[in-house]
Amino acid sequence: MFHAAVRPVAFAARAAARPSLAVRAIATSAARRSEHASTPQIFGPGAKPGEVPTDENQSTGVERLQVLGNVEGVDAFDYAPLDSSRIGTLADPVKVYSLTPSRLIGCTGSPADSHELLWMNLKKEKNRRCPECGSAYTLDYHGDESLHTH
Repeated sequence: MFHAAVRPVAFAARAAARPSLAVRAIATSAARRSEHASTPQIFGPGAKPGEVPTDENQSTGVERLQVLGNVEGVDAFDYAPLDSSRIGTLADPVKVYSLTPSRLIGCTGSPADSHELLWMNLKKEKNRRCPECGSAYTLDYHGDESLHTH
């Protein structure tokens, strides 16, 4: 019992006797390098005091990309429907443009609205077929191969 009571005191005495190590923050080294380009501005400047913020001032991240794209007349996201004028075959599947290695698509059949909307996860490694109408889809990947994706 005595040893259990003395042990924490001994550990505290040894810890106090050790010299403390000085830790230097390295976070400033990246800011001092001039050869690196600045990161994209994903945060808005915010509203001035006493004003109500607009979408351009307050939006951040992907929403900011979409808002700034709309201001410049560029569609940041592809909301156009897929080609439903034909049924894709395994020999000639419907191509789906994508900047990522996978994309969520929906099939309503050919002609459009022939069946209920069915969602499928399309990946660049494998074509997908709609289980309802049999239309085949392939991913037309235009992204950067060197990027690490999950």
